[in-house]
Amino acid sequence: MKHLALLARSVLFAGALLAGAVQAQTAYMPKIPADDSLFQAFGGQAGLTRLMDDLMQRLLADARMKTFFVDADQQHIKDELVIQFCEVSGGPCRRKGPDMKKAHDAIDIRKADFNALVEVLQQAMDAQGIAYSAQNRMLAQLAPMHREIINAP
Repeated sequence: MKHLALLARSVLFAGALLAGAVQAQTAYMPKIPADDSLFQAFGGQAGLTRLMDDLMQRLLADARMKTFFVDADQQHIKDELVIQFCEVSGGPCRRKGPDMKKAHDAIDIRKADFNALVEVLQQAMDAQGIAYSAQNRMLAQLAPMHREIINAP
């Protein structure tokens, strides 16, 4: 059953990536949900903070991801991710930093790198007990960012 759920999430994420790929090549602007139900499904601010703490530990332990994060300002990255997830889930936060393209421009990020990060994120969400339906909604919100983050062949 878990295998089917993982397959369903992968299909949903791939569909969201394809949908994002056909949109105009403008800066990613999240479509903020009309309510905060997704934000609440992730446990609000405290839940997002726990998720990002878990995610960072997993990224540092993952051979594919470690090089991107080991020498980075990990606390800053976690803080930015909490704000970003809060915003795209309908929470009260609003990101004020550079757009995704500028934030990732100096880092060579391939499609395989992006997909690996999503895989690790899914593991962290599972470990935090976040419902698959909420995970899928969040991934659909985040998927369009791929076109601004992936910048290397």
